[in-house]
Amino acid sequence: MKVRINGRIKEMQSIWWDDGVCMIDQRGIPERVEIFRAEDLNALAFSVRDMVIRGAPAIGVAAAYGMALAWKNHEDMDKAARTIKGTRPTARDLYYAVELMLGAWREGRDVIAEAKRYADGIVEMCRKIGDHGVTLFRKGVRVLTHCNAGALATVDYGTALAPLRVAERRGLDPFVYVDETRPRLQGARLTAWELDNEGIAYRIICDNAAGYYMARGDVDIVIVGADRVASNGDIANKIGTYEKAVLAKENGIPFYVAAPVSTFDPGIMSGREIPIEERDENEVLMIDGRYISPKGSHAFNPAFDITPAKYITGYITEYGVFKREMIPEMIERWKTGGSGGPRDF
Repeated sequence: MKVRINGRIKEMQSIWWDDGVCMIDQRGIPERVEIFRAEDLNALAFSVRDMVIRGAPAIGVAAAYGMALAWKNHEDMDKAARTIKGTRPTARDLYYAVELMLGAWREGRDVIAEAKRYADGIVEMCRKIGDHGVTLFRKGVRVLTHCNAGALATVDYGTALAPLRVAERRGLDPFVYVDETRPRLQGARLTAWELDNEGIAYRIICDNAAGYYMARGDVDIVIVGADRVASNGDIANKIGTYEKAVLAKENGIPFYVAAPVSTFDPGIMSGREIPIEERDENEVLMIDGRYISPKGSHAFNPAFDITPAKYITGYITEYGVFKREMIPEMIERWKTGGSGGPRDF
């Protein structure tokens, strides 16, 4: 992805291995671009819990690199796996990456090499998501997205933002409505920052303004990412996604979910089984360290919600664009190493 540092554009990834784990510290964006370095498992676990790194594919890569750190430092690998799995409960990629690295270790393979291979695979998946997703666009397409499903959340390219990057390169002149995404403002801070660096036209809107623009006919398509996709097509994504899906359905606007197949969980039958992370209430009660609510107030702060498959038009993956009825076929091809994906629709 393009990152502007001191007025100059540099190509970077959001997380990489350099005899330790380096990542763009997303807590400082857009004010500053700083690199967080984790040289042991505790620092890596902190980076995931405190959202130095976030986004399902990116924390999957962080998990893989965390296992590589434990292997490099001759730590107990099973204990390391439990530590990493305990950082955040909702994202499928984190658990999937840990199990992959455990398997590599048990088979006597180089875990660092396997973690790097896993990261490269995520980047390639997202590149293909962009190529498939752009087929849904026409010139001047107006897209609404929620939270941040860009390169920061996926190492590079993004999921929901990947088709937009391709569209801009192809001269389709996309325009993006960026939900601010309370309470941590991942849209206003992170998605807007990525789009600005890429030169893609956008406007930030309050979360509760999305319906207004949909009803006016100003939104052509909604694309979001996902932290976990159940076997029946239900998804867990950043809190507020469900509302956008219902509004899109009511206004006749297609609603797509962009995610690599590693985010699909064949062991989860429906969204009801997906654990939802509850975060610190102060994320709701405070902004920049200052209380915005009456003293003594308390808040609920679920990090994610569940969007039922009936509201989802289709899924954009590295294999193509498909409907929920084709999820079992897609997962089976992926599990068996098939080179092709399900046919597009």
